[in-house]
Amino acid sequence: MPVVAIEALPELLHGNMTLAGLDLGEKTIGVAVSDRGLSFAHPRPVIVRKKFTLDAEILLKLLKAEQTGAVVVGLPVNMDGSEGHRVQATRAFVRNMERLTPLPFAYWDERLSTVAAERTLIEMDFSRAKRKGKIDSAAAAFILQGVLDRLQMLGASGAADWPE
Repeated sequence: MPVVAIEALPELLHGNMTLAGLDLGEKTIGVAVSDRGLSFAHPRPVIVRKKFTLDAEILLKLLKAEQTGAVVVGLPVNMDGSEGHRVQATRAFVRNMERLTPLPFAYWDERLSTVAAERTLIEMDFSRAKRKGKIDSAAAAFILQGVLDRLQMLGASGAADWPE
């Protein structure tokens, strides 16, 4: 399925499906999954990247186990709005994943998500070592929560048919 707009996600999520969020790093993939009510983002353990085929296999197993209906991927746009090599790498990852799964993908501007996630972990008094192991999944949860909040606003305004 092609990449879809965030606003199209409610039409694609049926029944008890969840929504997943990804924060793609060079060494890890941060993962978060929504609850079935599509209200809250919950971090999952990071996937340590090895090579694409192994990473994709692990990710697809997790998405299946979580009954995921769509995936939101953080798009690392530069602060000035330009797109650099990390955006290109993210889009290439999604193109490769589209060949392996019918799940729809959507992009979400992730500017400052890692900074916000790190601040939250610091406020929770996580040590530097513990933050390092959790930061990517916390960033994925921050990205996903932004999408869930946006979808709730769309549903509240009557702009979309929201799953019950």
